[in-house]
Amino acid sequence: MTEEFDVISPETIREGRATDAYFDRTMEALAHAGKNPDVVAEVTASQFATGEWNLLAGLKDAAALLEGRAIDADAVPEGQLFDGGPVMRIEGPYREFCRLETALLGFLSHPTGVATRALEIRYAAPDSTVLSFGSRHVHPSLGAMIERSALLGGLDGFSNVAAEGATGRQAGGTMPHALVICFGRGNQEEAWRAFDEGVPAETPRIALTDTYSDEVDEAVRAAEAIEDLDGVRIDTTGSRRGDFRHILREVRWSLDAHGHGDVDVFASGGLGPEQLRDLRDVADGFGVGSYVSNADPLDFALDIVEVEGELAAKRGKLTGKKAVYRTADGGHHIGLADREAPEDAESLMEPLIRDGEVVREFDLDSAIDRAAADAEAVGFTYENGAHE
Repeated sequence: MTEEFDVISPETIREGRATDAYFDRTMEALAHAGKNPDVVAEVTASQFATGEWNLLAGLKDAAALLEGRAIDADAVPEGQLFDGGPVMRIEGPYREFCRLETALLGFLSHPTGVATRALEIRYAAPDSTVLSFGSRHVHPSLGAMIERSALLGGLDGFSNVAAEGATGRQAGGTMPHALVICFGRGNQEEAWRAFDEGVPAETPRIALTDTYSDEVDEAVRAAEAIEDLDGVRIDTTGSRRGDFRHILREVRWSLDAHGHGDVDVFASGGLGPEQLRDLRDVADGFGVGSYVSNADPLDFALDIVEVEGELAAKRGKLTGKKAVYRTADGGHHIGLADREAPEDAESLMEPLIRDGEVVREFDLDSAIDRAAADAEAVGFTYENGAHE
């Protein structure tokens, strides 16, 4: 029997062994030649502004990876939007961080993709309660990253219990179809009552009401079975959904007609920004899964742009140490670091590591607030987010 999962340990990652083989070969070649040049390297997705905004996430783990190395690093703050240019700069002897590149890019690429998708969802339904239900679609070792990135993008909560430690938030959720099925067809009231009587008092009383019969029928039955029911959740399978908006309107109408106007209606199941924009006026909240959790990682690369104080870059990359700015009109500007900044511009590159010591705090609430404020500053919409 296999006792271990196929998971790379944190110790392996920190030691630089979660690397591509060619970095091992690079280290061997440089050691053989007695070379360890001082370099400036930058993490960049696009060289110039693209007009498609991404939300930087994963910086806390990236800093932990670089901690203790004889380098300095600067980075754009976590929760900042960008549409081009570098998000991180590393300066120091190349062999200090050569083998860390693979893990470093992974720590930034995937969370940034997830956070950006979450921000798109937030802007599709800005006044609705939206929870992240998507960690079931990814490798379980990524659950905390998915949920933290979803919160960073502005979602209101998450379902994965193991992510509580990384986020400082309590996971939420009520019942799956499996609970109702365990009581059998026709016995939905028994399932709803067992839930009501068995779970902690602080758990919201939200009943899943589309397991066996019509959504309207089950919603009204649940409201009458549980006193002080907080809400019903409609998670109708796509093949049986039909006009989902009309179903939700029927549920709302019938609850109101039977005197249950205080029971909220929540929707889930394969929802993305377009669906949320269409449903946000007929539902009180949403659970969003794969649209956020299955986001494509952003294609970051790490490139050397200076060697021993001299300009250096591969073909197709912009040479020289760069600065990044946010102007008063919400513009994102990239320029050489030794040149004058644009008028009324704020530098976004801030100290991250000095002499191997992390010099920045990582407060999730502050990053969430920054993301919300910066999204307003740049005029973020679903259409100009970096969705596929």
